[in-house]
Amino acid sequence: MLRAGLSALTVTTALVVFSPTAFAAKDIDPGDLLSMSLAELSDISVTSVSKKAERADEAAAAIYVITAEDIRRSGATAIPELLRMVPGITVTRAGSNDWTVTSRGSNDQFSNKLLVLMDGRTIYSPLFSGVIWDIQDTMLEDIDRIEVIRGPGATLWGANAVNGVINIITKNARDTQGGFASAAIGNQIDGIGSVRYGGKIGEDSYLRTYAKQVAYDSEFALSGATAGDSWKKRQAGFRSDSKISESGKLTVQGDVYALDSNADFIYPDLTSGTFASQTQGLDSNGANVLLRWDERLAPDSDMSLQVYYDRTTRETVFFNDETNTADLDFQHVWTRWVAHEIVWGAGYRFVNSVNDPTSPQYALSPKTRNDNLFNAFVQDKITLHSDDLFLTLGSKFEKNDYTGVEVQPSARLSWLPAENQAVWASVPRAVHTPYRYTDDATQLLGVLGGPLPVNFVGNRSLESEELIAYELGYRIQPTKSLSFDVAAFYNDYDKLFHTSYGTIVTFLPIVVDNTGS
Repeated sequence: MLRAGLSALTVTTALVVFSPTAFAAKDIDPGDLLSMSLAELSDISVTSVSKKAERADEAAAAIYVITAEDIRRSGATAIPELLRMVPGITVTRAGSNDWTVTSRGSNDQFSNKLLVLMDGRTIYSPLFSGVIWDIQDTMLEDIDRIEVIRGPGATLWGANAVNGVINIITKNARDTQGGFASAAIGNQIDGIGSVRYGGKIGEDSYLRTYAKQVAYDSEFALSGATAGDSWKKRQAGFRSDSKISESGKLTVQGDVYALDSNADFIYPDLTSGTFASQTQGLDSNGANVLLRWDERLAPDSDMSLQVYYDRTTRETVFFNDETNTADLDFQHVWTRWVAHEIVWGAGYRFVNSVNDPTSPQYALSPKTRNDNLFNAFVQDKITLHSDDLFLTLGSKFEKNDYTGVEVQPSARLSWLPAENQAVWASVPRAVHTPYRYTDDATQLLGVLGGPLPVNFVGNRSLESEELIAYELGYRIQPTKSLSFDVAAFYNDYDKLFHTSYGTIVTFLPIVVDNTGS
């Protein structure tokens, strides 16, 4: 499958594109931003493109940053609403608690080619490889910035970072001291309330805690009747940041939540041969804890070690699902060689999934599954000429329990022809691996005359979907208060998942294979 196009043209002030919070450590007044050149603004660091801090103008990717100031001015009440301001990101709302967020097309209810992270913790569901947005939340006032890459990021972030990466980064506890409270109410919002308190707990240690509750009323159906999808969520969490040595720091953070929601499900009825509907109350809950240790080993050597555990349980009308994820990630940045910045790392993820069907129309076999993911990556940013031409080469290597070994290389080039201009190009390869549902599920999708059941049937012989992308971008700041950012891309997809009718047995099977185009 081929897809080409222009990523949405960005016309924006420099304040929108780059984060003023990054100037705090440099003693620069955020009020001076509008008088700064692109080169000066580029001293603001982004981390999502190279998995380390780098100047924004050197980033060879279509990157957009939602700053804390953007969030404050937006009036948004949820993270998906914030993402509507990002060019090239499509956000749709199918119900009171149902969002779909995609990058560069392929927009559907279960979009699964966009990787989303919260402070380095992957938050997509292993069941269908997408994000369940109603359980992804924090106090919006605690978000430092959201870095959005439109296009593949698999060389550093791995499988499923096919069409983009969204990296939600919260503030250091040092920057959220004292008390804070907020509240909102509206014609659909029954009430949103948040409280936070931050304090110093040692010579060089800071802590914040928060609690938040949101309650939304139902949307309306086309008939004008209520859609029956009201919901309420309670969430609390903490973050601590400590200096543990002259060159080391430790971050510990966690969240716990409970979600009560109503949903109106439409499902096939074998008795009548038509579709029936049912409104049902559903519960979800979860918790996570993350620990990250950063250490400067030498002036040219930095390491980071991160470990997290995430537990999620969710009810639907068809099944109850519980997922436990443990993840370990190590990263090292080495700049000892002249003109080279080498980033390498390795990691391991263990996923325990327990899926218990509650309807005869659905089955997942086996009910319990344990999956392992091993990964390693290396990337070298090479300065080809002075400080204006850079070549970045790298690759991610993964071994998963669905398709085995996957290799995802990339080459990126960035050129700064003038202090107010930047040109970049990239050719990455990315893959989207099969997931629990495509491997193990059998589900009744409909009925034909007879009635004859029509069942989706999983396929354990699926290969990964593949993408080779060709990207070209240009940034310019014609005046001190205005910048333009345009990106073009040509996506060449292969082995896309495709469903078709199989041979009738006691039912008509719908099978999934790699013949999509």
